[in-house]
Amino acid sequence: MKGNIEERACRLALYIVENKATVRAAARKFGISKSTVHKDLRERLPAFHPLLYRQVKEVLDENKAQRHIRGGIATRRKYKGDLPVPSGEDGDR
Repeated sequence: MKGNIEERACRLALYIVENKATVRAAARKFGISKSTVHKDLRERLPAFHPLLYRQVKEVLDENKAQRHIRGGIATRRKYKGDLPVPSGEDGDR
């Protein structure tokens, strides 16, 4: 998903806000790296769309606060032999 960086950042932000998605899930959906998602959302988006940045920041902060819980769930599933971990619940950073 190359091209206009501002458009990509907005599409990523809207996807995360609308779906309460993790950075990992967004990266997978758009076929880019987690580093690119972070850079687009944390560095680029605030410069040209501050309102959308605040909305996506709330979701990202919530995901960060819950990451230890998701990591524990993923570990438990891994060692119990349960079903594969659903997208976005594997200790995303």
